Amino acid sequence: MPIDQQRFVPTGVPGLDHVLMGGFLREGFYLVQGDPGSGKTTLALQYTFGRRNAGENCLYITLTESPADLENTCRSHGWSLEGVEVCDLTRSAANLAGESEASVFHPSETELGETTRAVLAAVESVNPAHVVFDGLSEMRLLSGNPLIYRRQLLALKDFFAQRKVTVLLLDDRSSAFADIQPESLVGGNVVLERTLPEYGRARRRMYTTKVRGSDFREGYHDYEIVHGGVIVHPRLVAAEHHEKFERGCLSSGVPNLDVMLAGGLSTGSTTLLLGPAGVGKSTIAMQFAVAAMRNGQKAASYVFDEVLDTLIDRTEKLCPGDRNVRDFMHAGLLHAQQVDPAEMSPGAFAHEVRRAVDEGAKVVVIDSLNGYMNSMPEERFLTTHLHELFAYLNQKGVVTIMVVAQHGMISGMSSGGDVDVSYLADTVLLFRYFENRGEILQALSVFKKRTGSHERTLRQLIISENGVVVGEPLREFRGVMTGVPVFEGGRAMLRDGEKG
Repeated sequence: MPIDQQRFVPTGVPGLDHVLMGGFLREGFYLVQGDPGSGKTTLALQYTFGRRNAGENCLYITLTESPADLENTCRSHGWSLEGVEVCDLTRSAANLAGESEASVFHPSETELGETTRAVLAAVESVNPAHVVFDGLSEMRLLSGNPLIYRRQLLALKDFFAQRKVTVLLLDDRSSAFADIQPESLVGGNVVLERTLPEYGRARRRMYTTKVRGSDFREGYHDYEIVHGGVIVHPRLVAAEHHEKFERGCLSSGVPNLDVMLAGGLSTGSTTLLLGPAGVGKSTIAMQFAVAAMRNGQKAASYVFDEVLDTLIDRTEKLCPGDRNVRDFMHAGLLHAQQVDPAEMSPGAFAHEVRRAVDEGAKVVVIDSLNGYMNSMPEERFLTTHLHELFAYLNQKGVVTIMVVAQHGMISGMSSGGDVDVSYLADTVLLFRYFENRGEILQALSVFKKRTGSHERTLRQLIISENGVVVGEPLREFRGVMTGVPVFEGGRAMLRDGEKG
């Protein structure tokens, strides 16, 4: 979405312009709140450097962090303060304590203190178009009482409004002032939150409570601080991403499996592969991905439960052909990523998937949802995250394949703990182990397919060094779903290497 340069100022923070639906309003008076370590200073510096690079004058007024502290922050991200005027009031901020009887920016009431004169002199000298005021909590402490603090903030707002300056106030919320809330006095309010889960890196999310004169995207938005600054991952809203696409069918390349699915998986649909560990779910998922890549389509695979090299090696053995998985990766047809959910938030994961789709991926494999959801028990509404993600992918015409492992191996298998996303899937493939004459075998069936017809039989699944084979319907057995079937005579079972 292009920014209206006459009305908005780009924030310089990836994703934040999307949340604010354009950026900061020109001549706006914004409050950025957050606990220490939430990234306020980093965000403010990104904004300042963006305006500096655009050729606009910027003034950074600091009452809390010394120039050395700012330099350290810049150095950690590969930035430089060159070209930005810094007004250092960290040593003279205490002078505000002597002015507790007067509003800071009204000289008609009393003589200005040293700090006030320094601020005015810096503004007069630089004549900035953008100002960052880092130290609102310091002002609140030194004002002495809520009335003086309110007058100071209003005077500050009026002073910069007369000079047509866009202002960011930074507040670490370290000291509350009775019922005086600074967000009631500003034009826009952005809140940064930082929490520590039981395990893994800190979770960061932001939200906007108001922007006078402009709309914004409500709700929580995940963000992270990386080398290079703050990156915001706007909350995914599937309704905003409707796209026309031609309905098609993706085959697996396994003949009898395509017969069971009446040709394959429909584009713009979500498929759930459900069964116990080791039964062949990941292998079947990659059969579809490889089939798509052999037709020149891009695919993306996100692995949570195993090492990426293991998946690649296994897929190369079970999908023989002229081109192997590594060839597809080198050709740019496959984006394969090993995901550590302890290090990645749901918003960041959704962002990674969206980026792959924007780059042309037509098949997305998520292996598995167990690793994704069980590794982040503190995260709430993960199912809602997934609902929006799958709806987005369907509307983009992507074939989405998600793997879920059930508890148990033979009989009495449960639904997989708290992972119950079958209602999100358009197609469900059910995998089972069963025992026959002292041998553990595998069976496969199509449980449902919303987008068309499907076969209702159970077929034997064989995975060996010769590849993947799906046999004929298991009509000679009764009770395969229980894990201990009864053989009623007829054709013998397939063995490794045989074709159905």
